[in-house]
Amino acid sequence: MSNVTRFGAVGDGVEDDTESIQHAVNEGDGMLHFPPGTYRITRSIEVRLVKRGPLGIDGTGGTARVVMAGAGPAFRLTGTHGGTGDPGSRQGNVSSHQRLPTIRNIEVEGAHAEADGFELIGTMQSIFEGVLVTSCRHGIHLIKRNRNVLISHCHIYFNTGVGVYLDSVNLHQINIANCHISYNRLGGIRLERSEVRNLQITGNDIEYNNHKSHKTEPEPTAEIYIDTNAEGASVNEVTIASNTIQATDSPGGSNIRIRENPDASRPPGLFAISGNVIGSQENNVHLSGCYGIALSGNTIYSCKHRNLLIEDSRLVNVSGNTFRRHTPDYGTGVRITGSENITFTGCGIHDETDTGQPGLFALLELAHCQRISITGSQFIDGVIGVAATDCAHVTLTGNTLHDTRSVPVAKHAVQFTGTSMGHLVANNTISKTSGDPIAGDAQANGNVIAAQ
Repeated sequence: MSNVTRFGAVGDGVEDDTESIQHAVNEGDGMLHFPPGTYRITRSIEVRLVKRGPLGIDGTGGTARVVMAGAGPAFRLTGTHGGTGDPGSRQGNVSSHQRLPTIRNIEVEGAHAEADGFELIGTMQSIFEGVLVTSCRHGIHLIKRNRNVLISHCHIYFNTGVGVYLDSVNLHQINIANCHISYNRLGGIRLERSEVRNLQITGNDIEYNNHKSHKTEPEPTAEIYIDTNAEGASVNEVTIASNTIQATDSPGGSNIRIRENPDASRPPGLFAISGNVIGSQENNVHLSGCYGIALSGNTIYSCKHRNLLIEDSRLVNVSGNTFRRHTPDYGTGVRITGSENITFTGCGIHDETDTGQPGLFALLELAHCQRISITGSQFIDGVIGVAATDCAHVTLTGNTLHDTRSVPVAKHAVQFTGTSMGHLVANNTISKTSGDPIAGDAQANGNVIAAQ
């Protein structure tokens, strides 16, 4: 192995080891080995895979630390792969020299305001495992073009930018699994200005990624932030599953935010968001301009504004989710606006206050929507269970809309206002309310009005 100390690195945290480590990269055998110690560098270690050949970086079971005291990434890995994941698209020496750059068991700490952890350009089959990046700007920064990236068992912790940042990158096939991504000021996992396919985010703890621990002014952010508003950007084929995604609320913040121009030719779609615990932000899940999203089997709790906010979206299936509050300072509720072809099935929403939440009009609010199907769900202790304004073809069947408080405060179970047409309210069980249980213009059949 290319032991960096044999190339002159001291590893005492004081001496500048940049030249020695770069020498080891250029002249060594490709296995860059860091014995226990702290290695201070002042400029990026450049790894040009087309010349270097296969590369591995090893930090001796996590006992080695690299302190980046200059601007830029501590390690920049640059390849030439311009193809896809298809084996036939590999050109030059990609398959022999550039494949599988592997970084394991090492810490990178930033000691400069513009220090980053790792930057990848044009790589193929990169692997990060057991890596800690802290006190940098961005943790792992993917730009331009990369393929088949694996990030697992890593700690991306307390950085001033983004934990894992897909920034103006064309990237297919990236798995982020079993990581702890937290306290990063501008988001845990963030995609902007990028074209991405096959993004898998599974089994991670992604939390507190906003300004609060950094004591700076707030900026809109999210634990998982996917923004495809830029020209040419698109993100499709995404799984977000079995994660804990939680935070402290921040202005304009969300746990999961997916944004797109609703007029875009290819809005975010082919998403499955399932089996996560999601909580404690301004809006827990915020979908804007999306098409073809399945949101199922999640526990979504404690919002300042909404557990789920859907805007200007189509074909979103919301099923089997639990919406609730966790602490008295937070609330619960769902709002859907400007959207069509939405199903809301088998979900439960519970207010859990004695008087109703201030500023919460209804547990499920619909505005300027059409073809919304609400079935088999429970709306418990809302001032209004479901409220629809200027909507068409809203169907509520087989739901439970009850006020279980000792002193009921519900005004209506279901309310339609504004321009309405084609609504059906059938076979629901509804508790008595202070006003009409079903208010507004709708065809009502077979509903049971219960005393409590």
